[in-house]
Amino acid sequence: MAFQSVEHLLSCSNQHPLWKAVVLDDCQDRDVTEQESFSRMETLWQAMVESVDSYDPQRRSASGLSGGQGARMEGAEHTLCGDFMQQVIATALKVGEHNACMGRIVAAPTAGASGVMPAVLLPLWRREGLSAHTMVECLFVAAGFGQVIATRASISGAEGGCQAEIGSASGMAAAALVHARGGTGEQMAHACAMALQNVLGLVCDPVAGLVEVPCVKRNVMGAVNAMACADMALAGITAAIPCDQVIDAMATVGRSLPSALRETGKGGLAATPAGHAIAQQQTKLVP
Repeated sequence: MAFQSVEHLLSCSNQHPLWKAVVLDDCQDRDVTEQESFSRMETLWQAMVESVDSYDPQRRSASGLSGGQGARMEGAEHTLCGDFMQQVIATALKVGEHNACMGRIVAAPTAGASGVMPAVLLPLWRREGLSAHTMVECLFVAAGFGQVIATRASISGAEGGCQAEIGSASGMAAAALVHARGGTGEQMAHACAMALQNVLGLVCDPVAGLVEVPCVKRNVMGAVNAMACADMALAGITAAIPCDQVIDAMATVGRSLPSALRETGKGGLAATPAGHAIAQQQTKLVP
């Protein structure tokens, strides 16, 4: 993809809807037709749906740290968040656990952050009866913003901390939600900017080096953050700092993080007494 900035992405959408601008860029980049580009993304959408539908509450990860929590959340009664947000939370947990149990997921943008996009899109799709075409459009919107983030900053926890993974997914999802609600490109940019700034500095501290604790539950946070920021943008609330500048700040913060807080499993929650105990237990499980 050729998008170097959100500003560039928005300018390219002057002639076409933003999602279509991303499609056309993909066609040029990979030398494919519009139909081929759309079909490929449609396949990813179906895989995303299947990652939720194939969730098995009885499965447990090899570590024993993940499994069953998505179903428990889904079955909870009288939640404070209400039925729809309950589904968002449950879906994020399901996909995060499905990933930890070696199930097939869509890395959007990474496997560790794979629960954010389906958590916000699938419940909306099912509640409002949106077309599959609209959902694929949402994925193209997310891809456009994700490309800019990857180019200007990072989508790697090892390089930029969890802000680069869950944060990026949250920003992408917020922009996608605005599209699903018929918002403008500018509103998508504001939603993405607000979502990213809310998680600026989020560290990557996987306990025992596994993409489970706190990763699975951080997917929930990323999804809820995306929902809130999309609603704010659609209400006309704007980000004081332009999206490109927020992304650049994220890159600077990521480079400033010590290595212990960038996926090495040596700092943050991984360095707590409980974190060390879990790591020692996992060592005993290795044959």
